[in-house]
Amino acid sequence: MQRLHHKRILLGVGGGIAAYKSAELVRRLRDQGAEIRVVMTRAGREFITPLTLQALSGHPVHLDLLDPAAEAAMGHIELARWADLVLIAPATADLLARLAQGDADDLLTTLVLATDAPVALAPAMNQAMWRDPATQANVALLRERGLRLFGPASGSQACGDVGFGRMLEPDALAQAAADCFENLLLTGRHVLITAGPTQENIDPVRYITNHSSGKMGFALAEAAAEAGARVTLVSGPVHLPTPDRVERIDVVSARDMLAACEAAMPCDLLIAAAAVADYRPEVVAPHKLKKNPANGEGMLLQLVRNPDILATLAKRPDRPFCVGFAAETDNLLEYATRKLLDKNLDLIIANDVANPNIGFNSEENAVSVIDRQRHETRFDQASKGHIARQLIAFIADRYQ
Repeated sequence: MQRLHHKRILLGVGGGIAAYKSAELVRRLRDQGAEIRVVMTRAGREFITPLTLQALSGHPVHLDLLDPAAEAAMGHIELARWADLVLIAPATADLLARLAQGDADDLLTTLVLATDAPVALAPAMNQAMWRDPATQANVALLRERGLRLFGPASGSQACGDVGFGRMLEPDALAQAAADCFENLLLTGRHVLITAGPTQENIDPVRYITNHSSGKMGFALAEAAAEAGARVTLVSGPVHLPTPDRVERIDVVSARDMLAACEAAMPCDLLIAAAAVADYRPEVVAPHKLKKNPANGEGMLLQLVRNPDILATLAKRPDRPFCVGFAAETDNLLEYATRKLLDKNLDLIIANDVANPNIGFNSEENAVSVIDRQRHETRFDQASKGHIARQLIAFIADRYQ
């Protein structure tokens, strides 16, 4: 059931007595780490209140096709894009008929047409309605179009009848929802990633930094999220959008970054892709420094060592699987191997930043990964997004 971790499930609630089970279904899905949004039909609101499902899902329930509170009043498009899975439970005979005909006369049926996500239906109706040829024809048509059916089960029904048409129980529906997703490489794992440069203030105007753009770290965060991980991204100052489903924490200095990483612990994997300043000014001037004729043409700036973020986290009692980066301009493999051993890392990723095609601010990269046995695995030049996905697969395999 870890396959539901971090998944976005849109739950549609139709107008049947089985809607009372939808409340428990929301709880079961959330217990497995899914994020839930609920859409209710007008008839569904007659059986269970939106307030109940809002309290259980933690989000307002969506009711209207053209919601003035939604972005550009196009709520169905927002929700259709948001969902990883649309699950309609209960799916009444009326809903099945309208979906089979491609109707779009309310929010729920409209977003089913608008979404690219898988759509699953949990039928719930009287046994005679389920057996009716019209319902069976609608079901066959929906299956032909790729919609999935969860159930129905056979058993006693609210009307007193016994037979097929009873909606599956919440536990069974949660399991069926999980089965819609493949078991991804990092499902259920917490991955902490650092990215970008740090800035060390000299005075209120000036600072020490480096050329890191953060692109590699952000690409790794996106790839880790795609692999099913819960991702915390601690980033220095960069101009990049936050990847989808990634928790981003913005910091400035190396000490800020260490504090943010320690606050995010524990984690299962740490990937330290940030280019952290090794030194900082010993004293930060409270006002802008002025030229001083007494100093001639120079100015002495006294620097002190910054904390070593990666080495510090690698020494923790709850030490994660630690992956470092070595951005070098010469003696690449020698320096990277030394860093791997000195900092007690599991893997280190070495890249040659002297090469302008794969250095700072470039769109592509080429790296070598070195393990504790000093084995080197090369990843040839490609886009940083492609390299990131390759690296995440490699790291996940070594972590497992």
